[in-house]
Amino acid sequence: MIPTAPPITDSLVSALDGQFGPAHAWTLALFALFVLVTLVISIRVRRTSRGAVDYFAGGRGFSSTQNGLALTGDYLSAASFLGIAGMISLQGYDGFLYSIGFLVAWLLVLPMAQLMRNTGRFTMADLPAFRMRRMRVRLACSVSTVTVCVFYLVAQMVGAGALVAVLLGLHDGGSFLGMSADQARTGAIVLVGILMIVYVMYGGMKAATWLQIIKAILLLAVTGLLTALVLALFSFDPRALLGAAADASGHGSAFLEPGLRLGVEVPGDPVRTAFNKLDLISLGLALVLGTVALPHILIRFYTVPDGRSARASVNRTIVMIGAFYLMTLALGFGAAALVGSERILAADASGNTAVPLLAEEVGRLTAGPVGGAVMLALVSAVALATILAVIASLTLASSSSIAHDVFGHILMWGRPRESQEVGVARFSACLVGAVAIVLAVQAQNQNVAFLVGLAFAIAAAANLPVIVLTMFWRRFNTQGVEWGVYGGLSATLLLMLFSPVVSGRTDPVTGESLSVLPAWIDIQVFPMENPALVAVPIGFACAIVGSLLSPERDSARFTELRVRSLTGWGAEQR
Repeated sequence: MIPTAPPITDSLVSALDGQFGPAHAWTLALFALFVLVTLVISIRVRRTSRGAVDYFAGGRGFSSTQNGLALTGDYLSAASFLGIAGMISLQGYDGFLYSIGFLVAWLLVLPMAQLMRNTGRFTMADLPAFRMRRMRVRLACSVSTVTVCVFYLVAQMVGAGALVAVLLGLHDGGSFLGMSADQARTGAIVLVGILMIVYVMYGGMKAATWLQIIKAILLLAVTGLLTALVLALFSFDPRALLGAAADASGHGSAFLEPGLRLGVEVPGDPVRTAFNKLDLISLGLALVLGTVALPHILIRFYTVPDGRSARASVNRTIVMIGAFYLMTLALGFGAAALVGSERILAADASGNTAVPLLAEEVGRLTAGPVGGAVMLALVSAVALATILAVIASLTLASSSSIAHDVFGHILMWGRPRESQEVGVARFSACLVGAVAIVLAVQAQNQNVAFLVGLAFAIAAAANLPVIVLTMFWRRFNTQGVEWGVYGGLSATLLLMLFSPVVSGRTDPVTGESLSVLPAWIDIQVFPMENPALVAVPIGFACAIVGSLLSPERDSARFTELRVRSLTGWGAEQR
């Protein structure tokens, strides 16, 4: 039987005490190698980039397999790699619900991929703008796109700083090469921000796609290796793994059952219990519906030659993402069994260090201290590469919307030169990156985990109604787009502002605030942490009511859109 709480080894002690050890050296070397290789690729692809199609859509020359890998890399952020496994290690079955939600979402993406490729060109706004008043529609879609991307960007960059601080042992106030925890976090945020600006400004979609492909291959390979090593320690018997995880968790069999963290039943309080159940449903809605409308996912459909390739790329993505999320089961329960919840919580209360801790322990049990240092460094380097790749795609999505929608079709009345549009996109990438760096540095000591959920909720409430109604409702019009986007966006932000995530939640023992704002500020009105259950219906309702109150009609354009979306006819003559 594998011991459930083995002692911390020397390499991990050095990693957690802030001493420069083998794990640090390997991590920095591997991450530097990843950056070097991807920068070289960016330089090479720049030589083949000639115009707007190359910059915004990678020349539409990527195969379905390549785009499937890029979509996988886009979607599997640090929240997937570190966050979900960490939640499983602490919450058991409830943590795995995130994996289910993220995976099921792609069943909705599948039918949309071919339709989007056949009707769009560079951004989400191309779809409704095909049949409606372009300027107002593009402005609304651009506001939503940039909002979602900035929220997601800040969360990812703050996560990069926090990850570096934990990996260098600075989370408890130590120092590393003369740097304090705050200085190290700030340095990591600035470095990652500069790198993402370079990738997007210099290489555009081609560089971002190859960055995602390399990152996806590395992530799947490392996750597969770690999963195989964990299962090998338990003689490839899942029952032994689950049993050891339940025993070490401190919760017993409840660790393997629903209700430990999500949808909790509160004895004697049926109202609170009902809201907890609704909150779980709301979380699922945000994960499933938000994925379909994430801007950096949508623009990936434009990088392949045709709609059939877009659909095939999503099929490949589903297979790879499904395999990854199955492996998070082994990583999460493996961390619970081999590392233990106490050590995971001691390193990071959110559980984000569960996978690095597991990697070190598995490496030590398999190949001694050297193996532990190498595995820890490998996982840490891949985690940093994951963050870098995702924020590059987010920056590209937001800068493309600013350049193509705001500059090209609003300021230039739809008649910009390609060189102008690409130049504005590069400048916008620099601007968005600079803003994200400043916001992330200011928020580095705050709990910004809710920003990822907020980004998904905004995408579901503001973007999804526009996409669905544009494709399938003849009566939908310009006012419907505006009301849907601004209504869904406003509802999500307001509900989150007045939710327990922002204020009103305190530790019953210490009295410390568990929300974003201090304990003495309590503006909580909305009782749930996830607003999607209310915000998404509001977004659809606003879009429908706005359309019905407007006399605008254009049945001919809707018919042409339907033909183009189903057949691809005229998709390149835009």
